[in-house]
Amino acid sequence: MESSTQLVILAGLAIGLVYGAVGLLSGFCLMSSMRGWLADGDGRLVRTYALAIAVAVAASQFLAGSGTVDLGKSIYLQQSFSVPVLFLGGLLFGYGMVLSNGCGSRALVLLGRGNLRSFVVVIVLGIAAQMTLKGLIAPARIALVQASQTTVSTNSLPSLLATLGLAEGPARALAAAAIAIALLLFAFAHPAFRRSPGQIAAGVVVGLLAAGGWYVTGSLGADDFNPVPVTSLTFIAPIADALQYAMLSTGLTLNFGIATVAGVFAGSLVTALATGRFKLEGYSSPRHMLRSGSGAALMGIGGVMAFGCSIGQGLTGVSTLALGSFVAVAGILLGTTAGLRGSLRVQPLAVA
Repeated sequence: MESSTQLVILAGLAIGLVYGAVGLLSGFCLMSSMRGWLADGDGRLVRTYALAIAVAVAASQFLAGSGTVDLGKSIYLQQSFSVPVLFLGGLLFGYGMVLSNGCGSRALVLLGRGNLRSFVVVIVLGIAAQMTLKGLIAPARIALVQASQTTVSTNSLPSLLATLGLAEGPARALAAAAIAIALLLFAFAHPAFRRSPGQIAAGVVVGLLAAGGWYVTGSLGADDFNPVPVTSLTFIAPIADALQYAMLSTGLTLNFGIATVAGVFAGSLVTALATGRFKLEGYSSPRHMLRSGSGAALMGIGGVMAFGCSIGQGLTGVSTLALGSFVAVAGILLGTTAGLRGSLRVQPLAVA
């Protein structure tokens, strides 16, 4: 294994460790954020998420603008993509997230805390994702994409602004500043959030971790002879890859995503043990298990269709300012909202 690849894997593990610790201590999770905002009237967590996106956008676009990282090599900034599949995948993921009471990254964090419900979520999500990537569901997904994809000349907000006559640099700066400032204003307009230093710190740290992932894979891992994919925090395909690696490590290689998944679990576990938060928990009923597993399957399928999850698209994808990411995030938010409010609302279960 080349030294650059080893460095990327170690850095991915470190990023995962920090994310796992921060996720456990702060409760960082889009589903929890949306539930607190829409159902419980507590808007602090959603402000944490907004702050994380603002930091990720600003830091990632700085790396791209300075030439440190070429975000165009990521999966998000493609010239051809399917708007209907991205949106539908987001819908499925968002609704599945409510059914499972959390996304893939949150499941890893809770698993480290001893939540055995999350073990089922991680396993089912990984299997469903692998089936959609390469297995029985893959032909249907590919057919849908081929039937509905379009090729565009403008695949990001900066490139869209460039069509108005702006140069690349100013267009990137304007787009990043507009998104980041709007999110910062939304976050800090909330008095309770301003009085929550822990949530503010969590938002800043998670946003920097997303940008750090771009730096690790796009700069430290930039090797003409042994390149690594330019990516950052995301949890659908990496969870599937991690499960496959755990079962069939011979002939497979570690990568940034697998290392990050392992790091998130380990970071949460160590933090839970150190702070006395570790506690074994299970399902309250067979119905609860069925619902949770169904949600995990929807997240695995939808996450692959949407090219990412609430972190992979909601944070990492948006940090590239890719237009496709905003489509996927719109689907995720709508699916989550449908699960929390309205006629499709998922009725809450009494769980710890």
